[in-house]
Amino acid sequence: GLGFNIVGGTDQQYVANDSSIYVSWIKKDGAAYLDGRLQEGDKIVAINGKDLKDLRHKDAVELFRNAGYHVSLKIQRRLQPQNGPVSHRGDGDSGGLPLAAILVPGLALAVTAVWILLRYRQRM
Repeated sequence: GLGFNIVGGTDQQYVANDSSIYVSWIKKDGAAYLDGRLQEGDKIVAINGKDLKDLRHKDAVELFRNAGYHVSLKIQRRLQPQNGPVSHRGDGDSGGLPLAAILVPGLALAVTAVWILLRYRQRM
């Protein structure tokens, strides 16, 4: 498969008053994950040029299953959280930059600076 799950459709609205198709989950090491462009929460507007507007969920699933080897998706990136869970993180993570991504390089820089200062003072 393509390596992701979808939700939504005219019969299973994922977002209130919106029957669009959304990416609910991306399988690690699947095609979509390895490509890196698709994100959980993205709205899929079209697949291989076929508009997904006003489709039942099972009809949308069928389009994805029969997409073939070369798949083109037209997506709309979700800018703000809507109703319903978007990812399976479950830890309250907002999807922003993890604190460790800031602290670890900062700590490494501070340790390096102290080491250079101590080496400089030894030579004096």
